[in-house]
Parts: sequence; structure tokens; C-alpha cells
Amino acid sequence: MTRQIYLDNAATTAVFPEVVDAMLPYFTEQYGNPSSLYAFGQDAKAAITDARARIAAHLGAQAQDIYFTSGGTESDNWALKATAEAYKDKGRHLVTSSIEHHAISHSAEWLEKQGFEVTYLPVDADGIIHPRDLAAALRPDTTLVSLIFANNEIGTVQPIGELAAVAHEHGALFHTDAVQAVAHVPIDVAELGIDMLSASAHKFHGPKGAGLLYIRKGLKTRSFLHGGAQERKRRASTENVPCLVGMARALDLCMERFDERVAHELGLRDHLIDRVLAEVEHVRLNGHRTLRLPNNANFSFEFVEGESLLLTLEQKGVLGSSGSACASGSLDPSHVLLAIGLPHEIAHGSLRLTIGEETTREDIDYTVEAIKDVVERLRRMSPLFEDFVHGKKALSAVK
Repeated sequence: MTRQIYLDNAATTAVFPEVVDAMLPYFTEQYGNPSSLYAFGQDAKAAITDARARIAAHLGAQAQDIYFTSGGTESDNWALKATAEAYKDKGRHLVTSSIEHHAISHSAEWLEKQGFEVTYLPVDADGIIHPRDLAAALRPDTTLVSLIFANNEIGTVQPIGELAAVAHEHGALFHTDAVQAVAHVPIDVAELGIDMLSASAHKFHGPKGAGLLYIRKGLKTRSFLHGGAQERKRRASTENVPCLVGMARALDLCMERFDERVAHELGLRDHLIDRVLAEVEHVRLNGHRTLRLPNNANFSFEFVEGESLLLTLEQKGVLGSSGSACASGSLDPSHVLLAIGLPHEIAHGSLRLTIGEETTREDIDYTVEAIKDVVERLRRMSPLFEDFVHGKKALSAVK
């Protein structure tokens, strides 16, 4: 391998060097337990308090409404399970969508086994959740709506403000999994009417193992972990001080150069999409063309198997994915691609590329050439493509 081009930033991001520098003292010098009453421990507590206030400011939230967790999965589980339990006397109906991350969909399935009802909203061919569909699904016993802010696979960004307003009109709370959205699109929880929001540090150049759940003041969401009085008695466990400090520093850096970074990623994303659609046959872009994350491009290549595509691209130094990193061990086609209407055989040939601020135009041009070469090579070995070349109908009219 002569070079490596990392285009899987939706799976995880490199930790900024400045973030590592901010974290290091809390491993070796200021390692006190924040629950300790002496000054050494209180210094660590002060660092957490400062991190909480800075993160809240970036989200338009109050500091006391930010609760620290181990990551997006815990935050999503907490939001769904504890809220459903807290409001079960009002109703046992929840609404989510067919394109959620598994942290939400699997939590919803677990709640169904506990006697709750869950409605899974459809999406259109671009992956958009329409407010009219949400309005039609809401009932007097609906207590919670949980809809993803920006899809982790196809990058489509939802009309979150409109969806939250519809939920509130019908008396339901509104949660959003914003793990892919934070630091990539502007978010103000108060302006958008968000009651709860999940985020994870390692998606925006912070450390793994740190996340947050925003819970608007006044919600009676139950505690999720028991055994201590941390996080204002709502989430027991000794705080991960270095990672929480790192998460705040990472978000600071991302937001300080937000406009420049997003413009850079948008330019490269559109260049990538334009070249692939123009230069590769029988391919489709998954997700909305413009209402998508600035760094996300997701393609389906007909007559190509996704795993083979990924492994062969890796040999050329291009690192991408076929969808959610959390589902990488599954041989099933992406539930997101099926939800937007792709047949199984097309869904199996997907490629997600997610750009970072370190990505260059040269990287993108190299990647496109690699894709063209690999797709052509794999299609030469495909009996389906051979049938197509000899006049039989293509699997779908993707182009």
C-alpha cells in the first residue's frame, strides 16, 4: 500500500492533537475523583463543570441540562427506555423511523417486548421523514417521538424543527439522535424545540467513550444507571474526566472553524459525487442531493458486492464503509437502503465515503479513479453483469 486515504469519518474521527494535550493532565497530574470533597478532587469537578458549560453553549442549551454518558449508544438507550418508563402512565406509544441507528431501533424493539407500542415512520426515496407522516402517526397516548437528525449511512438531514413542532402540537416529547449532526450542522436545541438530544465525542475529533444526553429542564426522565449521585443523581458512575475535557475541547475547535471546515467538506463532497455519477455507469447516489451532511457521499453500484468493493479499495489505500460501523459484522443489507426503496441486490453494493477536514482534492481524485478501476474489475467477474451486457434487463434503472 503506497498511501492511505481515510474516508470513514462517520465511523470515527482522529482525535485532534490539541484535544490530546487538554486531556493528558487529567490522566497523570489532576487525576482526582470529582466526588471527593478535598481540593484535589474538586479541581477535577471544576474541569467537568467548565466542560459542561462550554458544550451547552455550542448547543444553545443550559449547562445543567447536559448529562455526560459513555457515548451515543448509551444516550439513545437512556432517552428511549427511561423516558418511556417515566411517562408510561400517560401512554405507552412511541414513534420513531425506519432509518434510525440501531441504538434507537433496537431500544424500540426492546420496549415493544416490555409492552409498549412503537410506530416506525416511512421515508421517501431520499430518506426524508415527512412531518405529515408524523402527524398521522401520533395518538393521544403517544409520549415520545425519536427521529434521527442526520442519517449515519446516507447523510440525509431531517427537518428537525418541523418534526419537533408536530410532536409538541400533539403533546409528545421529542428526542433526536444527533450523533452524526453535532459539529457538522448548526444546532440550537431551544430554537429547534428539541427536548432531548444524543451526541458522541468521537464523531467530532474527540475521544471514544464520551458522549452526552441533553435533557430539557422539567422532563421527568428516570435515572438510567444506579449506584451513585453523579450527574445530579441521574447517571451513576465515576466521571471520565479526561474524556469529558477532551470532548469539550474537540467541540470548541470544531465550532471555531465551522464555516471554513464545512465549506471545505462541501466542495470535496460535491466534487466526489459529480465525478462518480458522471464517470461510473449504473450507479445511484443514496440520500438527498443537497439536504445531506457536508461530508457524506453514499453510492450504490449495480452488479457489485459491497464487501468486495471495500476490500479491493483498501488494497488501493482507500478506506470507506458500506454503512454503519456498528453493523459491520452483519451480512444483511442495510435497513436504511431498504427503507428508501432499494432492492436487496442493489443495497448490497453500497459504499459510504465520509470526508474530513484533512482530506484533499487530490485524495478525492485518486479515490474516484480507484473506484472506477475496482468497479470495472468486479463487474468483469459478475455473472449478473455478463447477462446485462448480453442484452438482459438490468436489476434496476439506477442510471
